[in-house]
Amino acid sequence: MRSSSQSSNQRRLLQEINETSFAVNDIQLYLDTHPCDEKAMEFYKEHASRRNELLCRYAREFGPLTIDSAAEACGNTFQWAQQPFPWEQEGGCR
Repeated sequence: MRSSSQSSNQRRLLQEINETSFAVNDIQLYLDTHPCDEKAMEFYKEHASRRNELLCRYAREFGPLTIDSAAEACGNTFQWAQQPFPWEQEGGCR
């Protein structure tokens, strides 16, 4: 059973991942039509890197959310599927 502070930290980290992922997806759409916008490309690189950092941190602390970060959580990349998914945690979605 997870402590309430751990659950709170997990929710905050998931929220940050969601917000950063939204920014990355949104800027990718913009770059589809403005591929020469250097500021937009820099924004993309910065936020894509941040997203990867957040996913790796989440994987180390709570288990991977994607197969790309499975190696961060354990040596056997197939163990990631054995743990509860975030929406299966105690308390459900909020």
